[in-house]
Amino acid sequence: MKKVYYSVLVLCLTACSVFAQTIITDRPDQTESSSTIEKGSLQIETGILLSFSEDDFSSERQLLAPTTLFRYGITNGIEIRVLSQFESLKDQNSSQEVSGISDLEIGTKIQLFKKENVNAEIAFISHLVLPTGSKSLTNDTSGTINKLSISHGLSDTMSIGYNVGYDYFGEGNGHLTYSAALGISITDTFGLYMEPYGNIIEFENHEASFDAGITYLCESRVKILQLFS
Repeated sequence: MKKVYYSVLVLCLTACSVFAQTIITDRPDQTESSSTIEKGSLQIETGILLSFSEDDFSSERQLLAPTTLFRYGITNGIEIRVLSQFESLKDQNSSQEVSGISDLEIGTKIQLFKKENVNAEIAFISHLVLPTGSKSLTNDTSGTINKLSISHGLSDTMSIGYNVGYDYFGEGNGHLTYSAALGISITDTFGLYMEPYGNIIEFENHEASFDAGITYLCESRVKILQLFS
């Protein structure tokens, strides 16, 4: 069984909107939020992700810097999404390293359930993965990443979210995925999270992981009525 440990830092987030909105991010943890952004809003989530994975035979370091998610609200319950990231992989035993652009992801998030006075939200997220990455990093085939995202507010400062999903890249049975994240707000800009997550590869091999981290929000709002009017 491979174990993966993540340490994640979000560097900056920018919301360009014709509305005033509360910013809810999908980064930095593995669990996607169940909230969509408002119609006409553009939200950019960017940062650094550093991870280490090891088993009995290998040890690898992965660096995503930057990893950038663009989200644009086409309605109040549907957003379109584009994910692009620069990736570096290093074999810790041999010190061999490859780097380049990861495969581009284009997708959507659709909010399925959200009601006032009901402390739960549900959304569906689907991404098409295009084989546009650097030679040593691409999957060489198109694929899909799909998730059902559910969240609950436990208090004014604490919430829990969980995802279940299915990924498929053109061959085999695909992979089941899961994650659950507990988030705690310390201040309006500073927070903590902890999260178990994993995959069931080809419906057979289970890879279980855990991460925890801190978040800090740098917020900038710009009116761009000429673009979205």
